[in-house]
Amino acid sequence: MTQLFTVEAKGIEKSFGSTKALRGVDLHIDAGQCLGLVGRNGAGKSTLVSILSGLSKPDAGEVFFHGEPAPSLRDVDGWRKQIATVFQHSKVVPQLSVTENVFLGSPAVRRGAVDWRQMREATRKIIDEWNFDISVTARCETLTVEQLQIVEIVRALATGAQCILLDEPTSALERRAVDRLFERVNQLVKNGVAVLYISHHLEEVFDICSDVTVLRDGEVVVNSPIADIDKDQMVAAMVGELPATANVTDELGVLLQREKAGNGEVVREGLVVEDLRVTSSRGDVIGVSLTVKPGECVGVTGLLGAGVATLGRAVAGSQKFDGGTVTLNGRSLASGRRDLSLRDGVGYIPENRQLEGFVAHLGVGENVTMTITDRLARRFGLMRPRRRDEAAVALTEALSVISSGMRQPVGELSGGNQQKVTVARSLMSNPSLIVAVTPTRGVDVASKSLLLQSLIEASRSTGAALLICSDELDDLVDCDRIIVLFHGSIYYEFSSSPFDREALIAATEGISLSDRTAS
Repeated sequence: MTQLFTVEAKGIEKSFGSTKALRGVDLHIDAGQCLGLVGRNGAGKSTLVSILSGLSKPDAGEVFFHGEPAPSLRDVDGWRKQIATVFQHSKVVPQLSVTENVFLGSPAVRRGAVDWRQMREATRKIIDEWNFDISVTARCETLTVEQLQIVEIVRALATGAQCILLDEPTSALERRAVDRLFERVNQLVKNGVAVLYISHHLEEVFDICSDVTVLRDGEVVVNSPIADIDKDQMVAAMVGELPATANVTDELGVLLQREKAGNGEVVREGLVVEDLRVTSSRGDVIGVSLTVKPGECVGVTGLLGAGVATLGRAVAGSQKFDGGTVTLNGRSLASGRRDLSLRDGVGYIPENRQLEGFVAHLGVGENVTMTITDRLARRFGLMRPRRRDEAAVALTEALSVISSGMRQPVGELSGGNQQKVTVARSLMSNPSLIVAVTPTRGVDVASKSLLLQSLIEASRSTGAALLICSDELDDLVDCDRIIVLFHGSIYYEFSSSPFDREALIAATEGISLSDRTAS
């Protein structure tokens, strides 16, 4: 009888300097099993995925495929035949086509030449099975975040690997695409493929996984069938005891008092957007008008491609707009000039933190204070690193940023802690407007609440207008109002909480709400 395929990690340990990322981790995935891997940011998930993918070598322990030791890291093809990974952050080459990315490093060859026809047909077949509308010849630099995620998934499926690692695979997918993903994962599992599913969305883990492993501080603390654990138990295992943190409102209050002392009372009138029109591959915005008062939190949502992220980028100055006006405190903001928008009081938490949120090789303190260097500089524009780090430490502690110190490069932090640094940077300048685009993407369940509450507290304590643009409805539950975009235009506005979740979902789909109560 043929032994079923298995993936096994035994006694995996990995350190980065003085930081122990993994401490004797054991993991076992069988053919036809979907194992969920969860844990807080910094728990060791990404490090374990890197080791299981053949990208890094453990300090101790070993990985086994089908009972045999894994190939050496030099044997890239050997790893690809065993395991394929869809990473949280896109690994596609923007300048190459969809087909070229799917077969990158392993092209189909016929009679000594690359068989482009065969590769295009194979890519198109997989895309058609998923019912996604992407051209196999399209250059990846023209694709949306969702489409790039699809390319990653197609590439993993095309390898024919017996195990697939899905690292936050739904982070850039809309609800219908998530449903299609789950259908495909279930089909893979039924066909005997082993699947490791990493996600911060615990409801997804309960929906798709048969078993779950919980990591905390680099150690396995739970290994259980899904049927034997509930959400509260899972969260408790992930979180353990939270460290005591400062109150972010107190820290921002200090910043506000400094601002008043230096420049007099800050006059804030809020945000006014009139007839905004933007053309973008992320989704067009067509004649949108809205207001956000000082201290008010307004959410904007819709399906991917509805223009939600485009609206946030345009208001923040990171996207040029074709027409209309954006006014903050009575002053018109320049189109597509992030530098001028920052000067005029716009704090920004971007959709893609890797590209716009931080500078990876700079330290935590340098990133957090990047928006206030002029205030920290002394005579002749010089700034002491110690002064910079002292300015950053209180807010990073308030947001529970886990790092070895203010000098640690942000690129070495976990995804969630990188996002916290991005949030801290946006708040540090005491903005009159905070624009947050999908602010909790890639953030663990405990930190999500902290980040969202920090933004709302910052808005209310400083009088800043807060605009949250997100397709994650959980990001918007504490907003004062929610505006739904459909095909780039305002479709409906929910004016009071608690918001009807089913009505919100229906509105994002463009379903008439005439027979429903919106509030």
